[in-house]
Amino acid sequence: MKKVSYLLIIYFLISIAFVSCHDNDDPTPTPPVTKGLDNPINDFVWKGMNSWYNWQRDVPNLANTKDDDWNAYNAYLNGYSKPEALFYSLLFQEGTTDRFSWFVDDYVEQLKEFQGISVSTGITRSAPIGIGNNQVIIYAQYVSPKSPAYAAGIRRGDIINAIDNQVMDENNYAPVINKLYSGNTIDIRVSTVSEGVLTEKNTYSVTPTEYSDNPVNVIKIFDNVNGKKVGYLSYNGFISSYNDELNAAFATFKSEGVNELILDLRINGGGSVLTSAYLASMIDASAGTETFAKLTFNTKHSDESGSYTFQNTLNVYDAFGTKTSTETINRLTGISRLYVLASGSTASASEMIINGLKPFMPVKVIGTTTYGKNVGSITLYDSPSSDYTSESSANPAHLNAMQPIVFQIYNKLNQSDYTQGFLPDIEVEEWRYWENILPFGDENEIVLKTTLNDIRGVSAKSTLKKASFANLKDDKEIKQINKFSKEMYITDEFFNQ
Repeated sequence: MKKVSYLLIIYFLISIAFVSCHDNDDPTPTPPVTKGLDNPINDFVWKGMNSWYNWQRDVPNLANTKDDDWNAYNAYLNGYSKPEALFYSLLFQEGTTDRFSWFVDDYVEQLKEFQGISVSTGITRSAPIGIGNNQVIIYAQYVSPKSPAYAAGIRRGDIINAIDNQVMDENNYAPVINKLYSGNTIDIRVSTVSEGVLTEKNTYSVTPTEYSDNPVNVIKIFDNVNGKKVGYLSYNGFISSYNDELNAAFATFKSEGVNELILDLRINGGGSVLTSAYLASMIDASAGTETFAKLTFNTKHSDESGSYTFQNTLNVYDAFGTKTSTETINRLTGISRLYVLASGSTASASEMIINGLKPFMPVKVIGTTTYGKNVGSITLYDSPSSDYTSESSANPAHLNAMQPIVFQIYNKLNQSDYTQGFLPDIEVEEWRYWENILPFGDENEIVLKTTLNDIRGVSAKSTLKKASFANLKDDKEIKQINKFSKEMYITDEFFNQ
């Protein structure tokens, strides 16, 4: 007992001495990271990118040692008055290698976009086309049935040559087209053409409004095409809140016993990676539950790398992205090849369908070269406690977020080399037929007709007559309808599977 008492006294004296010495040193405590920052959101931008960005190791300003010296780190962040400017400065070869990452001003609005809810005219347009005599037109590639443009009377194939009484020519077409994205009420002039002469048909007043667009656009069955029953689906976006509508389309194909499938992805810029896996599962039942796609993350998150397999059930989500139920996937058993109708707007999750199914069946691309996006993103929020992945714990003081590229995608055979897009097996440039653009699903619509003729064994060269016009540059001077039109993303559901 006495020995224990002596030991306790010695321990007490040593403790006092240690505390006394520690107090005399009076070190300066480590300051909080946001101390001295002009805009604390900059700290979120840097740390989120440092943690998750696909090319983090290739960007010197994202080096792990950058924040070792707090004073230097704060001075660096204070060099950017806007978080958005800091974000874009951190991209690896912006515009070339990284054409895809973006800064989010309002993540609530972005989440709505991801579920097909947007504020716009509802017109998906063609690239500008020079038709001679200094005249320039665009045509409506697609008009959403629930949009203000559709309600006004504008339809796919309508030729637009003036907006707000400004007639487009080769000198002014960019600012005139940008009026489509101004957010203001605009007057859209639709014209007819005869022997190269445009004549006004009607002028429609259109005010951008919020609407929801069902991506399952057209479902059609073509009987006895060279003895085969052909299913056709025009599908405009991998939007998870419409998984059940997509599954219902394949219920129709399954009940009809289709043995050829044409998937029209010409205006499908992508969306949910999970929905892409569901669609692949619907197309090929013979794949069982093999690997459809592999996702690889940077070295900091290599443990998150994983796979999407072919599935037998899918999740049903509401308009807010909340899971409500599950359904058995309608998987086709009679499909031995796939036709994909494609364009330069066919991107990300759409290209994932082509790449992911190629190890399992022939995939024939009809149209033009796809966009070329083999990488995807997640939304990063100002929520350090979740490593910036949780919306629920995001800083309530602002709605800024980031949508950086964080993974690359491969198929079962580890193939991912399509940054230049997939070349078409049969090239058909829809824009050359601008004088007579027919509805999606019309068997005489030029790209679909070419595909049906290929199934019939008819040479494409004997059916196509190309017109000679100029496809003008659709460059950065012309705004796009939204930043999300060529996206491939996953949610935190992937990390919890």
